[in-house]
Amino acid sequence: MEQFFQQLINGIVLGGIYALIAVGYTMVYGIIQLINFAHGEIFMLGAYIAFTLVMFFPIPLWVAILVSMLFCAGVGMLMDVVAYKPLRTAPRLSALITAIGVSIGLQNLARMIWGAKPQSFSEDTLPKFFQQINPLVEPTSFLNIFGVSFTENAIQFSEGVSLAYLDLTIIILAIVLMVGLNRLVSLTKIGKAMRACAQNRVAANLMGIKTNRVIAITFAIGSALGAVAGVMVGVRENISPLMGFHKGVAAFAAAVLGGIGNITGAMIGGLLMGLAEVFGAGYIDSFIEFVCNNIGLGQFYEDEKISHSYGSGYRVAISYIVMIIVILIRPTGLFGKSSAHRA
Repeated sequence: MEQFFQQLINGIVLGGIYALIAVGYTMVYGIIQLINFAHGEIFMLGAYIAFTLVMFFPIPLWVAILVSMLFCAGVGMLMDVVAYKPLRTAPRLSALITAIGVSIGLQNLARMIWGAKPQSFSEDTLPKFFQQINPLVEPTSFLNIFGVSFTENAIQFSEGVSLAYLDLTIIILAIVLMVGLNRLVSLTKIGKAMRACAQNRVAANLMGIKTNRVIAITFAIGSALGAVAGVMVGVRENISPLMGFHKGVAAFAAAVLGGIGNITGAMIGGLLMGLAEVFGAGYIDSFIEFVCNNIGLGQFYEDEKISHSYGSGYRVAISYIVMIIVILIRPTGLFGKSSAHRA
């Protein structure tokens, strides 16, 4: 049972990250019907910018996050103006190919600037409560409430269930940013303009809405949210030029699961994708062991288990499996609406 609750916590954390990235995909698609495959690279750039500022300048992490958000928002707007705006009236395939080209270009630009070797934040540049938990060191508790211990790096619910303060920060940031985005889209003037462009961009333009400006702002907002996710993943894991591709695929699958073009669907889809990936990776070994034991291959499984774990190896595949199943069963996603297009 402890494993279940720990996996649940890990899934919620990962789901929050996927939701922040998936919103960028779904916002852009909702307005210009473009799958911006370069969005994962914006996520990657956000991590690298914050890493550079924190490691080579005396800048606190929180300031680096804000600078990274502003930088990535600018890159997102520049990407729209340079790469996508000239293709507004072109066939969708042209814009799709351009997005893939921009993605590859940004990956190689990051490789040229920061190198191909994975990098990570050094612990002395991070707040003390963000530092990784050392399983070999007994945590020191400074507060205990109803059996829940608060240590230097985590909240300890039991011996096998804990929530690191870094993960708690990710959850809080994801909730605050998602609620803020929802309020912005629902209540503000620019949010109403976004919804108008999503319903009918031509009609919105005829009504005096500057659609190109709205699209650029949409790219900026989605890119800024992706930057936050990138920094959090960079602090939690390693940073590499390909990190945007791996997390971007899972976030795109989350957007498809929730209903591409639906912001609420992207949020919920991100959470479900995070839970599916973590639980799938955590329990696939037990499932394979059960199957092998029942078909007489128990010894084969034990021999293979020594060399590798099936769960971690197939973790990336879970995103593709979920995306394929959703496309086959419900192409519009959980919250998407089907629409008819005349030829």
